[in-house]
Amino acid sequence: MQGYGASFGLGLVAGMRSLSACAALTWAASRGRTRDVPIPAGPGARAVATAAALAEMAGDKMPFAPDRRIPPSFAFRLAIGAVGGWALAGRRASPGYGALAGAAGAVAGTLLGRAARGGDSGTAAGRARGVAEDAVAAGLAAAVVATAERHPRKAPAGS
Repeated sequence: MQGYGASFGLGLVAGMRSLSACAALTWAASRGRTRDVPIPAGPGARAVATAAALAEMAGDKMPFAPDRRIPPSFAFRLAIGAVGGWALAGRRASPGYGALAGAAGAVAGTLLGRAARGGDSGTAAGRARGVAEDAVAAGLAAAVVATAERHPRKAPAGS
């Protein structure tokens, strides 16, 4: 995904499952697919982020799970989409426009995911749609990480 595709894709993931987008960022950073920014990329960070994403997927099926469109949740999704979009913008792409693409993807993922999911996650059908959304978010996150453009790292000073 050259240019802004990975940025928009990560935003879509953030709109569906915000912590899955965080996990995808740690995996992308570990593979040199983010700009030279301080994203934790070690094995511990990847394990914690991935565990948090799995916990979010489980918690999303609970009857007390908040609506993703409430202002704090929506703002968090936008922020993750923007940061991720900035970090994944292609080498010849503007990081600022990457952030906008990520934020736009987050808006789309939030609204489209909610529309596809429906309002009742307390029913068997609602939980099944939630599991399907989990699968789409995880698959898209994996695709974004796998296809994001590689970013060469700068050599440390004094090398």
